[in-house]
Amino acid sequence: MLETLLPIVLFTFSTSITPGPNNLMIMSSGLNYGVNRSLPHLLGICLGFPAMIVAIGLGLGALFSQFPVLHEIIRWVGIAYLLYLAWAIARTREIGSADRSKPFTFLQAVAFQWVNPKGWIMAVGALAAFTSTGSEMWIDVARIALTFIAIGGPCIIVWMLFGVGLKQVLNNPAHLRRFNIAMGLLLAASVVPMIMD
Repeated sequence: MLETLLPIVLFTFSTSITPGPNNLMIMSSGLNYGVNRSLPHLLGICLGFPAMIVAIGLGLGALFSQFPVLHEIIRWVGIAYLLYLAWAIARTREIGSADRSKPFTFLQAVAFQWVNPKGWIMAVGALAAFTSTGSEMWIDVARIALTFIAIGGPCIIVWMLFGVGLKQVLNNPAHLRRFNIAMGLLLAASVVPMIMD
C-alpha cells in the first residue's frame, strides 16, 4: 500500500505546489480579497479538481478519445479564458476593489478546472501513471482524488496565504499595480505551452 501511495503523494505535492493558473489566481485572490472572500474559490479548486479526476478516470476520458474534437474545443476555450483572466488580474489597481471585480465563486472555480491546461496535464498524468485496468481501477481513481484533496488542498492554501501576506508589502498602489501586471503576464505565459502543443 505504501509503495503505491508514496509516488502518488510525491506527484500530488510536486504538481500542486508549483506555479500554475490555479495557484497564481488564488494568490491574487488572497491578495486582493483576503481569506474569507477567497474561500469559495479555494474550495472550488480543492474539490473541483479531484471531481474532474474522478470523472475522467471513470469514463469521460473514453469520450474524449472517441471524439478528440471535444478536447480540442475545451483546450481553446481554456486558453481564451486564461488570457481573459490574465488581462483582468493585470488591470486590478486596488486591493479589494469589490465594486469593480469579484473573487471566483465556488462553482466558477469548479468549472475552471475543466479549462485549466495544467489541470488536464496533472489529471491525465496521474491517471496514466497510477491506475491499473480492470475492476480495481475505481479504487486507484479514488485514491488519486483523495490524495489531491489531502495534499493538494494544503498546497493551494499556501498560495492563498502567500497572497494575503503580500498585502502588507503591496500597500503602495504602484507596487500593487506592478504585482498585478506581473501576475497577469505570468498567467498569460502559462498558456504558451498549451498553444505550442
